[in-house]
Amino acid sequence: MTERQLSRRRALAALGATGVAGLAGCTGGGNGSGNGNGDGSGSTQTTTSMDDSDGDDGSGGGETGTETGTPNGPSGTVKIGVLQPISGDLQYYGQQSLWGFLSGLAYKAGTDPLTDVTEGTETVTVGDVDYELYVRDTAFSADNAQTVATNLVRDESVDLLFGCASSGAASRVVQTVVKQAGVPYVAGPAASADITANAETCDEIVFRASENTAMDARSGGKYVAQETDVNRVYLFGADYSFGRAVVNNYRTVLEQEGVEIIDQKFVPRGYSEWQGLLDNAREAGAEGIVGGFTVATLPQLFTTYLNGDYDFRVFGGFATEITTGVVGQTLQKVLGKPLTAEKLNARKFGPFTTRYHWNQYDNEINDAFVESYAGAYGKVPDLFTSGTFTAASAIVQAVESAGSTDGGDVAEAMRGMTVTDTPKGEGGYTFQEYNNQARSEMTVADPVPTTDEWADRWGAAIQPSEPVARISREATTIPADDDGMGCSL
Repeated sequence: MTERQLSRRRALAALGATGVAGLAGCTGGGNGSGNGNGDGSGSTQTTTSMDDSDGDDGSGGGETGTETGTPNGPSGTVKIGVLQPISGDLQYYGQQSLWGFLSGLAYKAGTDPLTDVTEGTETVTVGDVDYELYVRDTAFSADNAQTVATNLVRDESVDLLFGCASSGAASRVVQTVVKQAGVPYVAGPAASADITANAETCDEIVFRASENTAMDARSGGKYVAQETDVNRVYLFGADYSFGRAVVNNYRTVLEQEGVEIIDQKFVPRGYSEWQGLLDNAREAGAEGIVGGFTVATLPQLFTTYLNGDYDFRVFGGFATEITTGVVGQTLQKVLGKPLTAEKLNARKFGPFTTRYHWNQYDNEINDAFVESYAGAYGKVPDLFTSGTFTAASAIVQAVESAGSTDGGDVAEAMRGMTVTDTPKGEGGYTFQEYNNQARSEMTVADPVPTTDEWADRWGAAIQPSEPVARISREATTIPADDDGMGCSL
C-alpha cells in the first residue's frame, strides 16, 4: 500500500465519523445541479451548435478487492457505486448512460445486458469476478450525488465510483468524496472539459472515457473552419459551467483556425426572447452561430431561427434522442411534413459533430452493441452510450490486466490504457497519461430525415447521416501543452 493510499485511508477514517453533513460543509455552497451537460454536446443541444468509519482500504473501499494474480486471472468481487439521474425530467440521460455501462459489462461477459435496473444492487459476472453494482439516483443534483457517493463509500465500501451526467455533480463528487477518500472514479457522461483539464478536479484516480465539450469543439470547429464557407461566427451559451465550456472551447478552436468570433452572449437556461439576439448576430455579419444549451432552451431558439429570415449557418453537435426529438418537431412545424434532406440543406442546418451515434461506426463490436442494446431497451444506442460502454469495458480490462480487484490496482492499470472492446472499434479509446481523459475518434454528419429502418427505435424526425468526416483521436482532445490543459499527472 502506498503512502498516498495510507494517508487517504486515515483521512477517510476521520471523515467517516463526521458523515455526510461534515462533507457537505466543504462544498463551498451551491447545488450545481443541472450543470447541463446532459446533452453533452452542448454544442449539440444548442447548437444551433465518498470507508466505512474504520477506514479499512487505502483505495477508498473496504476489503472487498481480492487480489489473486493467478495464471487463470483474478477472482473475487468489485463493488462499483453507480451514480446517475434515473428520475426526473432528465432521467433519460441517466438511463442511456446506465444502459451503456450495463451493455459494456454484458459484452465482456458474453451475456445480454440487464434490464429494468433502477436503484438497488445488481451483479454481473465476468469470468471469476463479480461486479456488484450499487445503483443510486442523483436526480441530476450535485447535492444528491455527493450524499449518495459518501454513503456508498462509507456504508457499502465500494471499490470504485462511476457516473454523473451533470458536470457540477461530477466535480462535487471528485472534490468532496473521491480526493478525500481515495476512491477511484470514472466520470461519465458529464462532459465539461474541466473535469479532466482543471487542476482542482483532475487526479491520478479520476478517469473519463466519455467524450467532452472540448472534443465537440475541436472536431466541429475544425470541420466548419476547413470545410465550409463560414468565416465569421457568433457564439451563444447558457450562463453556467456547461454553456461556458462550450463557448470557450469553440472560441479557442475557431480562432486557431482563422475564423473571426464576432461576439459571445450568455443567457439563462430557458431563455426565450431570441429574435433580438439573432437579429444582432445577423446585423453583425455572422455567417454561422454556435451555442451551448440543453433541451430547456433549444426549442425556443430553433423556433425563432427557423421562422426568421436568417441566412447564417447553424452548427454544433448532435444531441440525444430527447433533444433531437424536440428539434425534429420544430423542423416539421416550420418546414412542413415530410422533412427532406433538401429542406434541411436549404436552411443551412448543420453539419453537426457527433460523439457517438449508432450508425456512425461499422465494426463487429458496434454491430453486437446495437443489436443487444436495442433488444434490451427498445432503442438504439445514443450519444452517451459508447463512452459509458467503454468505461465498463475499461474497468473489466483493468481488473484482468492487474490480476486484482482492488480499486487502487484497477486505477493503476487504467492509466494510459488503450481499451480493446469499444463501440468505436477495437482499441477505439485511449486514456491519456497526462490527464486520464480518453481520446477517441469523432465524426461529423448532416441531419437527415429518420429512415424507416430506425423509426421504431429512434423517436426523432431527424437522425445523423452517414459520416461526412472523421476526426482522428489525435486531433480531438486538448493537448498536454495547450493553454487550456491545466492538468499534468
